[in-house]
Amino acid sequence: MRCPFCLCSDVRVVDSRVVEEGNAIRRRRACEGCKRRFTTYERIEESPFLVVKRSGVREPFERSKVVAGMRASLKNRPFSDSDLESAVSEIEDKLRLVGDECSTDQIGLLVLEWLKANDEVGYIRFASVYKGFEAWHDFEREAVSLVKKYET
Repeated sequence: MRCPFCLCSDVRVVDSRVVEEGNAIRRRRACEGCKRRFTTYERIEESPFLVVKRSGVREPFERSKVVAGMRASLKNRPFSDSDLESAVSEIEDKLRLVGDECSTDQIGLLVLEWLKANDEVGYIRFASVYKGFEAWHDFEREAVSLVKKYET
């Protein structure tokens, strides 16, 4: 493995931990060249999983897109990268139970479900983009649905 900073190949593993409920290994590495540290993750290579877009086009599932969407929704919220990674793993596991492909709608609904259960601000942020809010009453409608969750 090469250092992402100086491209030196003299890199050593400083620490290894099992993460994501045993589905990955997190390795902390140190470059002997520039002395900087970085983190890598080792995961099992899954079989190809396809996402069916609204246009009908099929493309490979890109975990990074789900992470990016959730990261934007949870910006300045009390969630670490590892919280985010395990949330996306949980969502991905549910999707894989469906079969070899899923729709973008299924992904969005699972993200909304997770956010609704774990962070209401993140939920409203994600819902505003996913559901295409156009006016303040769209936000109000979602907020009312969250309040009803606590009343029942």
